[in-house]
Amino acid sequence: MKTIGLLGGMSWESTQTYYRLINEGVKARLGGLHSATLVLYSVDFAEIEALQHAGDWAATARILSDAALSVQNAGADFLVIGTNTMHKVAPEIEQAIDIPLLHIADATAKVLNRDGIHRVGLLGTRFTMEQAFYRDRLKEAGIEVITPEEAQRDEIHRVIYEELCRGEIDPVSREAYLDTVTSLSQRGAQAVILGCTEIGLLIRQADTSVPLYDTTEIHAAQAVEQALRESDLHPNTHH
Repeated sequence: MKTIGLLGGMSWESTQTYYRLINEGVKARLGGLHSATLVLYSVDFAEIEALQHAGDWAATARILSDAALSVQNAGADFLVIGTNTMHKVAPEIEQAIDIPLLHIADATAKVLNRDGIHRVGLLGTRFTMEQAFYRDRLKEAGIEVITPEEAQRDEIHRVIYEELCRGEIDPVSREAYLDTVTSLSQRGAQAVILGCTEIGLLIRQADTSVPLYDTTEIHAAQAVEQALRESDLHPNTHH
């Protein structure tokens, strides 16, 4: 089994979901008492969040690149960044390390293409919804992206930072999210990406008939896939 490097803490609420899903995935595949070999570096999100909203992405890139190097030096075979938004600085992080990065948008595009979804709604932080780094990655994979109206984007963003990242689940916010999902569907989206690792804490597939793609679940599943790929044939001699 390869060692997964997980860069987390953005927020820790979603990182614990990654940790659980990855370990459940390994157990499902290997059975018994198996769990994932994993190195976790968890950052202080307050520091990152302040820099995000100040637009100082270069500083966030430095913090996360240093953290990614620590993960690599601790023996990780590949890197998973447990957040959608911070993939904005994925290119800088990739330059700082020698191990491969499993990109969350690539992981998501792979599943969408497999399922024949070509037009998709995107929920996430304002950064993920409005900036090119995430949408363009999906477009390159042949997927058209529809984002919510401006007032909806403001509310989606607010709920992520003021509620979900603090572990607060508000039924009123759930309704607002589900209304946005419905409107994206009415505008032609075949499915909706939960493009922020916290959103799965608030809405689930059972809440709506519109197909939902939770990036946390997809990313974690592909991390398991990569960790176990050919591991039986080539025992990991990395350590």
